[in-house]
Amino acid sequence: MELDEFLAAMGRGEPVTGSSEGHEWMHRLADQAQRLTAKLNSAYHTPEEIRQIMSEIIGKPVDETFRLFPPFYTDCGRNITIGKNVFINSGCHFQDQGGVTIEDGCLIGAQVEFATINHGRDPAHRGDNHFAPIHLKQRVWVGSHATILPGVTIGENSIVAAGAVVTKDVPPNVMVGGVPARVIKPIAAE
Repeated sequence: MELDEFLAAMGRGEPVTGSSEGHEWMHRLADQAQRLTAKLNSAYHTPEEIRQIMSEIIGKPVDETFRLFPPFYTDCGRNITIGKNVFINSGCHFQDQGGVTIEDGCLIGAQVEFATINHGRDPAHRGDNHFAPIHLKQRVWVGSHATILPGVTIGENSIVAAGAVVTKDVPPNVMVGGVPARVIKPIAAE
């Protein structure tokens, strides 16, 4: 199995069992991500250097409008897609094996967690990994310390309140908050 095949399989949500070839790929990608995030997080870098390192982490160029305040952590890195005018604050962690897509104009608060991976519920298969993508549509704002769980899409212009745990899709133009997150109110155009 080649890297592109493995990334495509994760993107399709195909499970990975412990001790399989796919599981080995997960470890290789995690090692690469750890090496690159250590480089990113270990010293001061200019915004240009941060964009270059982030491009290495995700395996494709990030736009010149992208901004990130380190530290940043990922378990994979290669299944992250970032649009234009995206800002990611410090201390965020992306478990992106299932895919994290962040469209244009999104703001990600400090210490936000994106979790696209789950383990098997059956104790006999607890080591199996199951993936589902996270997708932030345009101009989403995710508040500090929020957690977005596998398979969630957040509709454009929506706001996720600080500390929220988002377990299901969020419609466009609303604010959600709480554990689990629920719609608090619509967002009116100003």
